[in-house]
Amino acid sequence: MKDKKTVQSYRDLLIWQKGIELVTHVYRVTEKLPRSETFALTSQVRKAAISVPSNIAEGHARQHSREFRQFLYIALGSLAELDTQLTIALKLAYVSESDLDSVHANIVELRRMISGLVSKLPPDP
Repeated sequence: MKDKKTVQSYRDLLIWQKGIELVTHVYRVTEKLPRSETFALTSQVRKAAISVPSNIAEGHARQHSREFRQFLYIALGSLAELDTQLTIALKLAYVSESDLDSVHANIVELRRMISGLVSKLPPDP
């Protein structure tokens, strides 16, 4: 039987690690956006991406599964926001579909993983 790694910190969570990967992908993609979007779309996209692992970390640091679940829901909302903003960047022809392939794959994977974790958390007292 294989031993499971004990989660001692949010850094041990695969969803947090995948969230950090998402942020790095998003930063690479947003470098392609026009300078005129620096304080608008670029900033918003980066904030939404950063929000995902940040909320996972903050929620994990809380003492109750109810609070962790709430922060995971916020991370899911940030993924939806990010997906929407990247769709806007695509529609404005700021990026190509191939630019977004890895980011979209990250979003889909993280959404699935976070939803799975939410369903496994103990119910509220």
